[in-house]
Parts: sequence; structure tokens; C-alpha cells
Amino acid sequence: MTTSARVFKTALAAGAAFGVLATGISTADATSGGDQTAVAVQGLPIGDAGLVETRTDRAVARGVTLTRIVRGTDPAPADQINTTTRGPWVVNVLTIDPRRAEGHLRTTYGPDLAGVEKTSDLVKSSGALAGVNASFFTFTANPTYPGDPVGVGISDGKLLSEPLTDPTEANLVIDAKSNKVVTGHLRWTGSVHNRFTTADLPLEFINHPPVVPTACATLPDQTACTVPGDVVRFTPEFAAGTPSGAGVEVVLDRRGCVVRTATTRGTTLTAGQTSLQATGQDTVALLKVAAKGCLRTDLAVSDENGRKVPLRHGLYGVTGRYQLTKNGEIVVPGGTGSFFDRNPRTIAGTTRDGKIVLATIDGRQTTSVGTTMAETAAVAKALGLTDAINLDGGGSTAMALQDGTVVNHPSNTGGAERAVGDAVVFVPNR
Repeated sequence: MTTSARVFKTALAAGAAFGVLATGISTADATSGGDQTAVAVQGLPIGDAGLVETRTDRAVARGVTLTRIVRGTDPAPADQINTTTRGPWVVNVLTIDPRRAEGHLRTTYGPDLAGVEKTSDLVKSSGALAGVNASFFTFTANPTYPGDPVGVGISDGKLLSEPLTDPTEANLVIDAKSNKVVTGHLRWTGSVHNRFTTADLPLEFINHPPVVPTACATLPDQTACTVPGDVVRFTPEFAAGTPSGAGVEVVLDRRGCVVRTATTRGTTLTAGQTSLQATGQDTVALLKVAAKGCLRTDLAVSDENGRKVPLRHGLYGVTGRYQLTKNGEIVVPGGTGSFFDRNPRTIAGTTRDGKIVLATIDGRQTTSVGTTMAETAAVAKALGLTDAINLDGGGSTAMALQDGTVVNHPSNTGGAERAVGDAVVFVPNR
């Protein structure tokens, strides 16, 4: 369920974790080998009371357990998928106990940020034990750069995509060194500063193709435009080349000194280089700030309480839409429309006793009807998630293992995986 465009772009203490046994999901040790069927203490709070519910565990590795929950037994009538109270629902839950698991949680976007790959390919290429799809991304809204995240993207301490100003964005922030996970809403500021002239220029986006103002669309020389445009910072992680088109581009070396300036956009960046692109009236401001000397780029990220989030090695972040639970309480707002209806869902969160949980809910199928936003939050709370967010869902929802096995059944025709922008993966220590 990707967003059709980057429409929301207008501009952490560690999370608690999950008492598995309390919810009826047994924690078989990795040495046990085979699958085990758990006895459910409490069923999921969706659908009619008394529905048959089964839970089956599989030990993926030490401290990593995969649980499959099936609630309801009879297939749903095709015309009642969005309304039935009988289900069925199929939920796959990957539980990671950082105290026992030998590895680290992180994110991966594949060869470059702007491309898309299947979740199973992202899991395999990163050498992970397992993983799920993650961020919302531009998808068909920008076929040239479909993997462009719609919201925050942090990879190993690098801010590769800025948070949205829209309050519906919910972020998952991972400290891979400690396997601590935080959920919430991030904020950011970004600017470039000329050390010689002291000129400053705010950044609007990071690694997002700038838009040429409609009023100046036919102007080959954007410096003649009197309408504000965009100012964007690009890094080598974005794609093989930066977006081309009318505007101005300034390439900087690793020290921030100007390597070259062009009156059209589109170039190839080498390792250590970055570039600044501008359109519309902002082209004049960019040329001014880039003149005479080197530029300092200032990027700052903070949590929803204004506390600084250090962009350091081992920090990762992805973007979701809507916080589901916070401090053990359901916080997702009510709403109407297709996004709030029953859909496949991907959930990420933490639990009170220090565990990390990644879960998928199959949907739009007679064999698993999916969940509304309210039902998704209820499932998250029932799984013991004190803090959880809703990641990209719909046809993007996928969970895969290291051998390429797709654990869930995607809702696309024939159960085919959709290529996605990034994934959250658990990588074993080498």
C-alpha cells in the first residue's frame, strides 16, 4: 500500500519490549530444531469471540522466533472480505530477543536508494536471517526513481531522506549496535553555509527530485524564474546519476568545496562527492551561496520531544504511517477511506521486556482478510507491543527468510512479491 506520490512532503530513549509467553506465543530455543505448536493463552482481539485460533512456532536462530497465527477456519466470501467478523486472519510474527540473539537489526535499501527490489532479495543480499518490507515509497508516482522514500531514511548514520512535516508519519529508529528500537515522529533541519561569505541556504529535501515551478516550466534558464523552487541535497547512495532537467547543480567534494557548477541538472557523483540542485528562483540563491569557497552542510534530527538524535554510525531509520501503540496504549486515530479499511499490514515495534517484533498480516484474500487500522492496532497491543508503528502494507507486505522463502502470502496476483524501496532485516554476526 504505497503512497501514490510524495504528497506529504511539506517541509529517544530505547523502546520497551515484549513478553511473549504472556500472549501465548511460546519461545522455542533455536536448538530445538523443528516447529512447535503453542497453546494460545489469549486470542487476538479481532472478529467474533471464540474463533478457533492456532499458533505455531519456528526457531529461526538463537533468540529469533517465527510464530504463525491463524484465526478463523473457513474462507471468507469474496464479497465480505472487508466486513466479515469470522475472518480468517493469518499473522506472521518475527520476535527478536536482543539478549539472546547473535546479530543486529538494521535496514537495507539494496544497490541504491531510488531503485526497488523484492523483500526476499533484500534479505538475501544483506545476508540477513529474516526481514520485512519497510518504508512507504513513491512507487508508480515516479517510475524513474520508484524507491524514493516518502519520509525519513537513515542508513548507518547518514540521513538519506528527510522526515515529513505531516504528523501522520511514524518512524522506526534502530541502534544496530545495541539493538534498541524507538518509534515516534522525527523532525529535521538542513542548510548549507558558505564559510567565506557567511551566506546560508535552507535545504528542502534530501535525495528527492526537485520540481520545476509550473510557471517556469518552459524556461531553460531557471535563474530567470521569479517563483520559488526546490533546493535538494544528493548523495551517491541515491542512484547512478542525479536527476536531470532544468535548473542548477553544484557538485561538492568530501570537504564541501565546489568541484563544478552547471546550469542544467544531472551528473554522476563519485565516492565522497555530494551535489546541490535548485530549481526556480532558488537557483539564484544556490549560485550565490556556492560562490567563493567551500560549503558546510548542517543536518540535524530530533525526536518529537525536541531531543537531538545523533546521526552516528549504526543508526538506521525507516518511515511508516501512523503510530499504532504508545506506552502500551492504542493511539491510532479513527478514519475512513481505503487506507483505514482492511488491508495487508506490516507492523514493527517493541515490547515491555526488551524484545523487537516485526509482523505481517495477510489481507485482501479469502484466506486472510486483512485488518483495518483499528484492528491493526488491536493486534499490535495483543502481541504485547508497547510501542508500534504501521509500515507500508497492501501489496508491499512481505516477510522473507535468508533462503529466499517468503513466509506470508502477498496480496498481489498469484501471491507475487512487489518490489519495494527498503526492508528491516536481522543480520547474524559474522
